[in-house]
Amino acid sequence: MTTTGSTASDKPTDETALLPGTSGGAWRGNEYIASLKDEREVWCEGRRVDVTGDPGFRPMLSTLAGLYDAQHLPDRADEMLHRSDSSGRLVSLSYLAPADRDDLGRKWANSHRWAEASYGQLSRIPDFMSNVVVGLYDYRFELAQVDPEFGRNAENYYHYCRENDLTLTHGLGDPQIDRSSTPADRPELGLRVVRRSADGIVVRGAKQIATLAPYAHEVLIYLSPANYLREDPSYVCWFAAPLATPGLRVLCRTSYADGSGGLSARYDEQDAMLVFDDVFIPMDRVFLLDDSQAAVRGFGELNKWSLYTGQVRYYHRLRTMLGVASLLAQAIGVDKFRQVTDLLGELTSYVEIVRLGLAAIDAECWTTSSGLLAPGSTAALDAVAGRFSTRGSEIIRQIGASGLIMQPSEADLGTSELRAVLDTYMCGRETSVDDKSRIFRLAADLAVDRFGMRQELYETWNRGDPARVRSMLYARYPDLQRCEIQARDLAEGRNDTT
Repeated sequence: MTTTGSTASDKPTDETALLPGTSGGAWRGNEYIASLKDEREVWCEGRRVDVTGDPGFRPMLSTLAGLYDAQHLPDRADEMLHRSDSSGRLVSLSYLAPADRDDLGRKWANSHRWAEASYGQLSRIPDFMSNVVVGLYDYRFELAQVDPEFGRNAENYYHYCRENDLTLTHGLGDPQIDRSSTPADRPELGLRVVRRSADGIVVRGAKQIATLAPYAHEVLIYLSPANYLREDPSYVCWFAAPLATPGLRVLCRTSYADGSGGLSARYDEQDAMLVFDDVFIPMDRVFLLDDSQAAVRGFGELNKWSLYTGQVRYYHRLRTMLGVASLLAQAIGVDKFRQVTDLLGELTSYVEIVRLGLAAIDAECWTTSSGLLAPGSTAALDAVAGRFSTRGSEIIRQIGASGLIMQPSEADLGTSELRAVLDTYMCGRETSVDDKSRIFRLAADLAVDRFGMRQELYETWNRGDPARVRSMLYARYPDLQRCEIQARDLAEGRNDTT
């Protein structure tokens, strides 16, 4: 194992602190909900809300609690939990820092469990950010080259998150105010350090889009590729802060959980802007300052495992879309029409491409400088994911057509005066009106309404600007020169044997 800078063990040197009032280890649902009863300042539609009781937040909170309970089920616990090597507690495999092939396989099995249990609908499933923290831990020696304290902080924070099963969010983007300006022109465009002391830093500004923020314990701030090269080093800062930190406000968009049921009632994970109003960050929660080149290198390093788990989640989302599209076609008797089977085959190809891509990326795993086992590059899948998702939604809309709009509600189905009409005119081919309307309403959730459109925006942009992602894939393709040589040989009439 090759390391640089300060040394670090696989175990914390001191007893890792626990969240107040908890015993540590992997959450159960009721414990997780109770852990969010703190002084966090969450705002939604002009109101300060308590996310543990507000009707707009409670449905998603219940979904998360159910997912945390599920990891303790007898048929899942071995695939989702393991004994901490330092405390002996049962902790989540999401925080496993994989040292060998067996560890990596267990890690991916856990990610599939999380994603399958939520049908691929939670873009910021807790498993994602846990893996960013694994990346931070892996990058600790490089951070120590900037400042030994940064390396120690990254190591200790990893252990703290693992032992407390922290749910995290992140905020990478700057406020969308004036894209023609930079923070050098308008300081409010970027989050920055405004004061420093031996004890810590004070930060001012805002970050977006912090998905899952109201339900998270902490936020991890680091810089996206769009903004890590700053003219002023005070804008280069990586740190972690509890959501209940004084001066930190969570400004949420309008909740999609409007009481009408459907996916938005269970999977509206929320998105937020985080406003830091001169927030003090203790130095032991600071991981990088000033060094933009370390930030440039570090973004990819932090996301080695999370990008793979993001594609696992995306794979299960595509499987859900395929299942819905197939049931749509069967419900109205078009599943044998050639133009429809063509569409269904196209969507199936996307599912299979992602599955095969995941297998190939896993097969190309490699050992990092700190001795962990990381997957290969997800760049190719990242470059096509948005297009596949958009096309999947188009296919659902093509098959469902106007039926995605005209379906009875659950209230209609429960009204005796309407049953005869609904049974006659709104049923499907060998499909009751109840079953048909539910699958069509689910399809509309996926591909028509604001929840579905939010998901489309996420799939298009969450991996970065699609044009930049594709451009970087081309620029960094390791075998490009050989492709060019072969093309030139062909153009000049040379055979491989000449």
